[in-house]
Amino acid sequence: MSRRLLGALASAAAAIVLSGGATGTAGTTQTYLVVYKQQDVPAAAAATIQSAGGALVYAYSQIGVAVAVSGDSSFRDTLLKDNRVDNASSTAGVGYQLPQDQATEASGPAGELPNAPASDTDSLSPLQWDMRQIKTPQAHAITGGSPAVLVGDIDTGIDFNHPDLKQNIDVADSVNCTSGAPVPGLAAQDDNGHGTHTAGTIAAAANGFGIVGVAPNVHIAAIKSGDAAGFFFPESVVCGFMWAATHHVDVTNNSYFADPFLYNCKNDPLQRAIWKAEQRAILYAEQNGVTVVAAEGNESEDTAHPTMDLTSPDNTVPVARTVHNDCVIIPVEVPGVIGVTAVGHNPQLGSDGQPAGYLKSFYSSFGVGVTQLTAPGGDSRFGTNAEAPNGRVLSTWPPYRPCTRSVKEPSSDPIEPTVVYCYLQGTSMASPHVAGTAALIISRFGNLNSPSGKMGPDQVKAYLDQTADPIPCPSPDVLALYAPFPSVSNGAPQTCQGGEGYNSWYGHGQVNALRAILHDTSSGTSTP
Repeated sequence: MSRRLLGALASAAAAIVLSGGATGTAGTTQTYLVVYKQQDVPAAAAATIQSAGGALVYAYSQIGVAVAVSGDSSFRDTLLKDNRVDNASSTAGVGYQLPQDQATEASGPAGELPNAPASDTDSLSPLQWDMRQIKTPQAHAITGGSPAVLVGDIDTGIDFNHPDLKQNIDVADSVNCTSGAPVPGLAAQDDNGHGTHTAGTIAAAANGFGIVGVAPNVHIAAIKSGDAAGFFFPESVVCGFMWAATHHVDVTNNSYFADPFLYNCKNDPLQRAIWKAEQRAILYAEQNGVTVVAAEGNESEDTAHPTMDLTSPDNTVPVARTVHNDCVIIPVEVPGVIGVTAVGHNPQLGSDGQPAGYLKSFYSSFGVGVTQLTAPGGDSRFGTNAEAPNGRVLSTWPPYRPCTRSVKEPSSDPIEPTVVYCYLQGTSMASPHVAGTAALIISRFGNLNSPSGKMGPDQVKAYLDQTADPIPCPSPDVLALYAPFPSVSNGAPQTCQGGEGYNSWYGHGQVNALRAILHDTSSGTSTP
């Protein structure tokens, strides 16, 4: 019903557009992001937008961004005559779509937040190689996180009825942002599946059946910015971050890109408006205490040295275009965002023949200055073994959505008598491992006597960096394994830059939940 109401709202707005005072040619109703020069939306915005032939959908005054709709072909040109407007752009056809088939190829003092241990003896725990790889069972013996900590999963929503999730879901702080305007509560039900999967990795409950998330005692809010088809339109992303900033969210997980053009080019007038609006929203969230974690991408791409984009726009016919360092990926390349690459479950061997961390997933993008950490994302090529037969990550899944590789568990829940779990791979699966660990850090070291009651993003990021298990760049022999998997965009071979302490593939290393909640900054190792 909530989605139908949103449709009614959009129709009503369109009616205003068609009867407005602008004189341009009528066309298909489109959604626009309007970026003002000042980080404020003028009081007369609704009137000036209407006089230009549009209708105001929602104003984010804190960052000077408005969402509008118009069916007038001259709407943007008319609006730009207002000297208070910095830029405006239609977001029609500019949404990132999730891949159709992700399953293809020394301790500091504890804080004062309530914490309790958690077990890792649920029925499907033996299948969670990913959790053992980052030492979550050992961390859970100390803490499973605090219910005072809230993670916002900016994704396609969450299955509110999933028995392995519902005890941890904060419905009141959940929201559907797909229209660009927030609709709170159960409207954030997942109609795609991707959001339920990432949510399970973060916060599936330790309740005796199914899986256990990285932070099984924290609360999680569904911030639905992706629609049923998996598109993340810019107005939805702006809405999601503004919701997180204003609803006491401590961490957000972001397993998507916010634009179909893999790279947003700041020198392009239309893309610049979208980039600026999204960046303002993300920075505003960070300024309000939100730690932002984001997936780096599945294009085998050196994100720090882009040259070509052959995959965009991904919802129409891709057009080859040259890109440079003025073109960035949102949200992972916004300052302060923790970028995460993916690894599988097999060790990479050093030049001495000894294990030296884990092999980067064959598909995972990477980049100096973009990569902060790495985490298990699954790898069907380099990550299969007896413990991980298909190399992928198992997590929660809605029973009403198809899954190629599923596990089903009987349940006493009358709504969902068969509980579904799905195997997927991708940096989408890696990012929530880091988001969950960030939630454990805040749970463990948050101080209710501080002004905010929680740790800030910079401090959380430092703890993650300091406690990660470093992994060096691969040897030439190992690097040769990646020759069949060049960059999707420009065909360039995958290369690794940097040393063991920091490099383009693994950042500061693989996240380690145990060392993180102990704030153990000694020299670690992620050898199997």
